[in-house]
Amino acid sequence: MKIAVDAMGGDYAPEEIVLGAIDAVKEYEFDVVLVGDTIQIEEVLNKYGWKGNARLTISQASEVIGMGEHPAQAIRKKKDASIVVATRLLKEGQCDAVVAAGSTGAAVTAALLGLGRIKGIERPCIATPLPSKKGITVLLDSGANANSKPKHLVEGAIMGYHYAKYILGIEKPSVGLLNIGEEASKGNELALATYPLLKKLKTISFYGNVEGRDIPKGTVDVVVCDGFVGNVILKFGEGMAMFIIRLVRERIRNGGFLAKLGALAVYPALKSLKKRLDFTEYGGAPLLGVNGSFIICHGSSKAKAIKNAIRVAAELAQQDVVGHIRKSIEEEEVEQYDSES
Repeated sequence: MKIAVDAMGGDYAPEEIVLGAIDAVKEYEFDVVLVGDTIQIEEVLNKYGWKGNARLTISQASEVIGMGEHPAQAIRKKKDASIVVATRLLKEGQCDAVVAAGSTGAAVTAALLGLGRIKGIERPCIATPLPSKKGITVLLDSGANANSKPKHLVEGAIMGYHYAKYILGIEKPSVGLLNIGEEASKGNELALATYPLLKKLKTISFYGNVEGRDIPKGTVDVVVCDGFVGNVILKFGEGMAMFIIRLVRERIRNGGFLAKLGALAVYPALKSLKKRLDFTEYGGAPLLGVNGSFIICHGSSKAKAIKNAIRVAAELAQQDVVGHIRKSIEEEEVEQYDSES
């Protein structure tokens, strides 16, 4: 098993990306190909005593796509960009999966152009694991498509189901449609048109409509929505988690001796809470619907997140999630939904 990692993407590249790759190789039984500027990558490897290690190799890429560049234009112009080269390694079978922490738009575009879509999938989507009362709830789409049709949400439901089943180990994941009420008659045009299509699916377990509060409650294992709404939920959740942690720290710091004494007593619980709310524990989010295992990380990812993203990428490839999605899409004959959408 070999994972291609875009070493030049993200706010802390290449050092934190390379450190994450080193940690992954230490802990797991697979190799990593670091894609990017050889000189910069070798400097980091040498700094930490890993230069020349057979399990950490380098694939040269002379260009980098910045966060502010137009994704499609940059991908077409910069043929030797690190994300393009990493995707090419997967396409050619030299690697089994890709991990990218740079521009989300560039990563999605590179995957679409370089790998193509699974037959029957019109719009790939990003599936993000979120902490919930019962463990993890998968939210998708969380940012790949701002404007979705009913068919796209059906595709997302099928893809999210298989991710939850084969990566999270949930035997029969339940899938809910995000809405403003539980009743089938509630919602906007997209929700109203999508509900009956989801109800017809044979290969997944459709729960029905769920509300925003059901995500942290863990009412269902998979929540489906369009990418605009999903991304807003994701960013709000990240912000709220950081706010709560900072608020607790502030109150302890300013609360005097008794507050500090109480904090010592509940420290294990607070540490566990921080871990549950920490996105780095989940690594990255898979881009589902393309012909390959592709993980997109947060732009601010550091070594810990990269290490976990590499692990998830390997699991996606090992469990053949792409194959399971392909089979389910064929069984459901999703292409016929074009006329109904």
